[in-house]
Amino acid sequence: MLYFVIVIHVVVSFFLVAIILLQQGSSADLAGAFGGQGSQTAFGPRGSATLLTKLTAWSAVVFMVTSIALTVMLSRSSSDHSVLSGSHPVTQTTPKK
Repeated sequence: MLYFVIVIHVVVSFFLVAIILLQQGSSADLAGAFGGQGSQTAFGPRGSATLLTKLTAWSAVVFMVTSIALTVMLSRSSSDHSVLSGSHPVTQTTPKK
């Protein structure tokens, strides 16, 4: 089950990067370079939700769910529950004169 979730996580990660890079930024035209906005909003005019926007939202949700699932699975599979339990004890020596 762990390997299946890892594969899904990696595939969704690459898909999310590709989908984000395919999208056009807000105010990506020439007027946006000189401050000309179509609206008085802070981030430019908001268009309708396209297919790429919906795919981005759903893949982000799947990415977060697989991230949390991997964290829970890996924390349950490890026998040590402390970060410091695997560290070696530190021995201090006094310098010789």
